[in-house]
Formats: sequence, C-alpha cells, structure tokens
Amino acid sequence: MRRLIPLKLMLLSLGIAACVTINVYFPAAAAEKAADQIIDAVTSRGGAVPVAPPVAPPTSRAIPDTQPALLAVVAGRVIGLLIPTAHAQQAANLDVSTPEVRALTASMTQRFTQLTKYFASGAVGLTADGMIQVRDANAAPLAERAVVTRLVAEDNRDRTSLYAEIAKANGHPEWEPEIRRTFARRWIERGAQPGWYYQDAAGAWTRK
Repeated sequence: MRRLIPLKLMLLSLGIAACVTINVYFPAAAAEKAADQIIDAVTSRGGAVPVAPPVAPPTSRAIPDTQPALLAVVAGRVIGLLIPTAHAQQAANLDVSTPEVRALTASMTQRFTQLTKYFASGAVGLTADGMIQVRDANAAPLAERAVVTRLVAEDNRDRTSLYAEIAKANGHPEWEPEIRRTFARRWIERGAQPGWYYQDAAGAWTRK
C-alpha cells in the first residue's frame, strides 16, 4: 500500500498538468535570426546553415525499490517544468539544420548565382509574400526569357517548401505563415542589393 502512494501522487500531478493550458507564442526574434542565416547562406555573405550537433543517446536508470518516493518528487515537479519549458521555447533558436532545410538552402544558393543578373536588370523582383516574380520580361534578353521564367518557378517552389519545412522541423506547422512573413521582410531588408526591385505592402514595385 505504501508503494502505491507515490504512484497515486504522480498520476494526480499528471492529471493536473493536463489541465494546464500553455501558450507557445511564435518566436519572432528567433525566426528573424534563422531567416538572416539562410539568406546570408543563399547570397554567399558568409552565412552557413549549421549542422546539428550529435545527440548522445539517453541513458536509463532503474529506480530502486528502496526509493519509491523518487516518483513522487519527479511527478511533483511536472507542473513547475511545463511553463518554464514553454518560455524557453520562445527564446530558443529555430532549428534550420535538418537535411531538408539544408538541401533547399543549397538548391537556392546554386540558383541565386543565375538569378542575380536578373534582379540587377529589374527583370525579376522580390514580392511582398516572400517569393520572387518576373517583373519585366523585356529587361531580359529575348533568348533568356524562358530561362528566367523557369528559374523563378523553381525558386518559388523551394521557397514555399523552405518556409513549410522550417515550421515542421520545429514542431509547429501552424507557424508557416509567420515564417513566410518574416522571410519576406528580411529578403527585402537584408537580401536585396541596391537597385533591385521589391513589392511594398500595397503590391507596388519599388527600387531599393
């Protein structure tokens, strides 16, 4: 009977914890840092998407029968750990080191070298939703216009996948719209070079 008491306490604590509502807010500062890191990598400004450090396999220890109270101590701390954990998630960096994110970044980096001259000529511009668009096909040589269209379509596919993958990799697919908005702003503020075109909030083309 005495050994059942810690178990009952643990179950009671877990039951109470299940009733606690924790709001995990979108980590705007971490998202901006992640966007800058990827943009720097794509534009070859010395940035690099980090490789996730190896994680040591968890070790398990059997709880001796002579220390059943340990279960009660652990269970008693469950609620106290939940809220600090939620706050820590807000301050933590977003994970952009997954194989999928790295592959998309590499693909965009390779394509960026081809797109740069079309950004410079005004043929292609940055849109307000984190994508790119053919702004003025006449600004590209006639023989290259089909290439420009293809590059824009391929890059937009990677961008769409990138925003969704970052949200998914961090366990919050619902963050994808916020991540997209963050990237859209940082592409213009950080990624665009002087003379490049971008769309303002009203959709009008503006030269940086």
